[in-house]
Amino acid sequence: MLNPIEGEIFYIDKPLKWTSFEVVKKVRARLRKRLDIRSLRVGHAGTLDPLATGVLTICTGRATKRIEELQAGVKEYIAHVRLGETTPSFDLETQVDATYPWQHISREQVENVLQEQFTGTIEQVPPAFSACKIDGKPAYKLARKGREVEIRAKTLVIDEIELVECGLPQEPSLVIRVVCSKGTYIRALARDIGQALGSGAHLTALRRTRIGDTRVEDCLSVEQLLNILETEEMVSPDRAEQERLEREREKNRAMARERKAMRQAHDKARKARQSQL
Repeated sequence: MLNPIEGEIFYIDKPLKWTSFEVVKKVRARLRKRLDIRSLRVGHAGTLDPLATGVLTICTGRATKRIEELQAGVKEYIAHVRLGETTPSFDLETQVDATYPWQHISREQVENVLQEQFTGTIEQVPPAFSACKIDGKPAYKLARKGREVEIRAKTLVIDEIELVECGLPQEPSLVIRVVCSKGTYIRALARDIGQALGSGAHLTALRRTRIGDTRVEDCLSVEQLLNILETEEMVSPDRAEQERLEREREKNRAMARERKAMRQAHDKARKARQSQL
């Protein structure tokens, strides 16, 4: 039985071109209708760009308090990178703005650069087209208006980086597996790899395949989750509130028992000291 008010955590395979917030809105709307309530907290732990797919964590009710904890999990991505071209957003959201030679790059050079420059602790400047805040506003809103955006570098950890496929020397395409810490922008990683190879690069596809121990193979589609939320038995709002109050009462009773035991122990120790006088 689901208890969305007390809190549920769902893992979704986010579809291509959906924003993370669109998934949240769909889930919230379905739950509000099903439970016949006006408001319900629903959030996601770790944004995925619209052009990315894969594991997205959705929290409901009091489970939203765990979002920061869930965001901290190690993440794994499969990234498709094209060399020789850059875009302002570092992916396909914007058009190519510059081209660079790539024919000098070899597979061996790519593998060396990945291991020597992009493994362990690194510094990364997030994309201008990101949710990083500039004077309280998301950077992407300023970037889309053509404003200059300056973002400070952040310290990140790349636990693993592996060249999975290489189109060189015929095609300037790479497929890379990345295991990294919270806050890593794979689009910015593609940009930096291109620069390190003496060229340019941008992301052409991205899939988040794991968060912590949860793999994309274990995730639900949006349609599957919405169907579950429509058909599964749920704890009613009244019952959820009753259960919450009972837990609070039991917590208070436990605290009272603990305080009583401490007083008794204190009194026993005091009497023992007095008897020795």
